[in-house]
Amino acid sequence: MLRLFSLFFVLSLFWLLLSGIFSVLILILGINSIILCVFIARRMAIVDKEGHPIHLTYLIGLSYFPWLLKEIVKSNIEVAQAILKPSLPISPRIIHVPAGQNEELGQVIFANSITLTPGTVSIAHEPGRITVHALLNSTAKVLERGEMNARVCLLEGDTLPSFNGSEK
Repeated sequence: MLRLFSLFFVLSLFWLLLSGIFSVLILILGINSIILCVFIARRMAIVDKEGHPIHLTYLIGLSYFPWLLKEIVKSNIEVAQAILKPSLPISPRIIHVPAGQNEELGQVIFANSITLTPGTVSIAHEPGRITVHALLNSTAKVLERGEMNARVCLLEGDTLPSFNGSEK
């Protein structure tokens, strides 16, 4: 039931942001369409833990995504510098990174975060670990340290696993 109210609230905010019209008729039509959407979603049984993940810790999410953007920029600069050097100091390799997330959604967020970071691509997933192709030793070491894994676990609401090494 909490997920249905949450879905109603999210759809209402989204509709208000897109509409921008606040006349009584439009608001009534909007509420009716949102109720219909929530009813259909409930009948289709798609308002579950995976389809509407209100269990994710949103306050931590507000800190995770800026951190991820910072890591993307840092990695982007590292990869660009490596590629632009005439000696081309790349050292591609395959590594196996432990995935400490308990749910598939957390593992998907972790794998997508790895792939979004320049110089790394998630190429396979097995229970408890993700196989990654890393272009540079430095990007591989960052993943092996486990900070991203720990942050995604925290986002998922799990206890924070420790990560190896200190933050750069």
